[in-house]
Amino acid sequence: MASLHRRVLTGFIIAACLTGFVRITVPVAGQSQTIPARFSDKEFWRLVSDLSEPDGNFRSDNLLSNELWYQQALPRLAQVTKPGRAYLGVGPEQNFAYALTLKPSVAFIVDIRRGNLDLHLMYKALFELSADRAEFVSRLFGRPRPAGLNARTTVRQLFDAYAGAGINENLYLQNLSDVRNALVTTHGFPLSQGDLQGIEYVDRAFFMQGPSIRYSPIGPAGGTVQPTYSELMTATDDRGMARGFLSSEAAFAAVKDMQARNLIVPVVGNFSGPKAIRAISQYLKDNRAMVSAFYVSNVEEYLKQDNTWTAFCANVRTLPLDDTSTFIRSVRTEPSGTGEAFISQLPPILEEIKNCGRNR
Repeated sequence: MASLHRRVLTGFIIAACLTGFVRITVPVAGQSQTIPARFSDKEFWRLVSDLSEPDGNFRSDNLLSNELWYQQALPRLAQVTKPGRAYLGVGPEQNFAYALTLKPSVAFIVDIRRGNLDLHLMYKALFELSADRAEFVSRLFGRPRPAGLNARTTVRQLFDAYAGAGINENLYLQNLSDVRNALVTTHGFPLSQGDLQGIEYVDRAFFMQGPSIRYSPIGPAGGTVQPTYSELMTATDDRGMARGFLSSEAAFAAVKDMQARNLIVPVVGNFSGPKAIRAISQYLKDNRAMVSAFYVSNVEEYLKQDNTWTAFCANVRTLPLDDTSTFIRSVRTEPSGTGEAFISQLPPILEEIKNCGRNR
């Protein structure tokens, strides 16, 4: 059994949110990685197809995050992880902020729903089609671009400007056509009719509800805390600095560059499933790459409901990790006032994730 060195990092608790980190060490051969600087379109789609499992079910669409305070943890996350490695995550747009912070060589976004893959394909096209943040937001929500927006516009000014912009059906339809053409014609991805319908579904949801869209745009699923897209994008760290992917033109350009090089790869997979995480792990090992961080959200709640937690732990034990590899878990807690308060003990779930690395 390999000797494992584990290091636990302090989490952050801000207002009603706690983000914790934990490290698990799984030594691998220390050779330079061979992840390419870009994937060809065929390589990208082969990864999407070969790594994915069949479509699964979840209680809501999760078209955007409901974790308003995660930017509070990004400065510390940048300090404790190494750039140029692989990032794993789950869910929608918060992964772009994590990728922006971690600067990975490749990012795999694993979600049980194929709808999340369709969402990320839409995002991919929008990043590539948009010259700047203002055009991206215009395309995302089907709103005409307000005058006066430029590289110096703050993210709050950006969303304030779009708050009063009216919808434009023709703009939405043209954008949907552009997204399809970018994916099918420019990239040559063999999208199924189901994927095309899924992309249209998420694009229409953003168009109809605009910057006020929430985690569960249809129905109450997803808990009581459901910030709007505007609120998520204009959130800050504890020093008042915006760190999201639309916080600046440089931030937007960094994610756009990863998308253009096909390095943000959406995958359909259950965390406790038999294929996706293990296949990603094998790909990383084959290319001598390490995991910088794995954002797990609160997926364990559902794994435990389904009695599949031990299967997830078994999958975790296959990943190439070292003493800087970090698991990220956001936990909603009771409000604790303003400012930053450090926790002295790990949240119980991070203790359990740490224990996933035992008994190899």
